[in-house]
Amino acid sequence: MPIYQSATFTTADARELGDITADPRSGYSYSRIANPTTSALGAAYAELASGEAGVGFASGMGAIHAALASQLKAGDRVVAPLALYGSTRTQLVDTFAGFGVRVDFVDMTDNAAAATAIAAAQTRVVYAETIANPTTVVTDHSTIARFAHEHGATYIVDNTFASPYVCRPLELGADLVVESATKFLSGHSDVIAGVVAGRADLMRQVQKVQIDTGATIGPFDAFLVLRGIMTLAVRVERHARTAAALAGWLERQDGVQRVLYPGLPSHPQHDAAMRQFRPGVAGGMLAVEVVGGREAGRAIIDTLTLTELTASLGSVHTMVVHPPSTSQRQMSDAELADAGITPGLLRISVGLEDLEDLQDDFAAALAVARDVAGAVEQPAVGV
Repeated sequence: MPIYQSATFTTADARELGDITADPRSGYSYSRIANPTTSALGAAYAELASGEAGVGFASGMGAIHAALASQLKAGDRVVAPLALYGSTRTQLVDTFAGFGVRVDFVDMTDNAAAATAIAAAQTRVVYAETIANPTTVVTDHSTIARFAHEHGATYIVDNTFASPYVCRPLELGADLVVESATKFLSGHSDVIAGVVAGRADLMRQVQKVQIDTGATIGPFDAFLVLRGIMTLAVRVERHARTAAALAGWLERQDGVQRVLYPGLPSHPQHDAAMRQFRPGVAGGMLAVEVVGGREAGRAIIDTLTLTELTASLGSVHTMVVHPPSTSQRQMSDAELADAGITPGLLRISVGLEDLEDLQDDFAAALAVARDVAGAVEQPAVGV
């Protein structure tokens, strides 16, 4: 797809310019409204996600905002998961609640609790993540979609941790699906982007929000995501294969309390993941709880040599972060506990490095973490 690096496009006459400005689907006049390269990204994502239409955005948070704003007004209610990306939670409780939207949180992996929460009051939007950031708990989309639709709510799903190669929530009942295209779709940590796909009528509302708020992705950034999509399948296959092996290995290491990876039989929603995911592909994200809490977790991050010391995911590089101080930094200790985020939780985005190299790196880091945990547990010596 060419890069149409232009802010404006010429038309044959004034009538054509007016027609295109009124209906961006009929042509191009101004790139905030529509651009051939950005339109190609939206169409490509819609095809990947099994949607009727799609739109590209300047960031994942811009995509989430547009999906929510297209459905909400003052007085509406959102039911969202306790285990939720920190910036999404902040957008809900600060921005949308500030505009008069009520937001209630529930354990979205507990189907009975979710059903009760959705039925408790009139609900406009039910929001979920396929694989939760950072705990990797998995939502049962078919069940939650049914609950939402029984009460007239729109079901919106963030599919970033999975990607459409692993899971397609629209095929399981979701009305809109959003992703940070910065992550697995582009895959190289060189672009900020987001995408939304769904039914054509809902997407017209989403695109209107994008046009009115200006969260428009540039043509070069759209081109970079399209380039990344070309290798999505081979990258995610490698991410998932290495992640599954690393997760199984970590479960057997001293100093590791628990490993959360949807592909492991020990994962609390393993069965739901296997029903919804591409066979044999459980994604490249895992969470690890280490003995020694926050200090041991930091020691691991500081000791690792292969991984990139940065706060993102879905890249060719393995990335390890401490969610309480990065992606969920906005949450209080009580909110972190409610979401299942322990002080020693690490989020690992497995890259394309060799498994053996990653195992050697983590083995050395865990040895340091065990020393830190032992030092923390030693009683103070009196004088």
